[in-house]
Amino acid sequence: MSKRTRRNHSPTFKAKVALAAIKGEKTLAELAQLHDVHATQIAAWKAQLVEGAAGLFGVGSTGKSSEPEVDLKTLHAKIGELTLENDPRSSRGQAFYRLRSARPAIRAQGDDRPRPQTSADPPGSGARDQPGEPLL
Repeated sequence: MSKRTRRNHSPTFKAKVALAAIKGEKTLAELAQLHDVHATQIAAWKAQLVEGAAGLFGVGSTGKSSEPEVDLKTLHAKIGELTLENDPRSSRGQAFYRLRSARPAIRAQGDDRPRPQTSADPPGSGARDQPGEPLL
């Protein structure tokens, strides 16, 4: 016995079957056999149609959706602007790197404080080493 694949019914088919159920000329079992759909499914479509029909004639209904209009161009512009601000590679996103790199720029201007020598620094590259002085 092969398993039947899942069927997707179009909205027009659902509306046609639900309207036939509302008319009541045939029973749900007859409609189910005629359209090759389960009677429970027809009852569900009928209930959906009845619920949705009330919304068509509701107060303040102008035929448009109740969601406010959204200007996509404005939203895309704002997304692009925020992306540039957060991107460290862009010129607008350099505020983060300017704060991090401000300390070495001050040292380069003549900071005389001794700097601790790390293992990564080669000997003789310390801040107090002057050219021409012999290394001990």
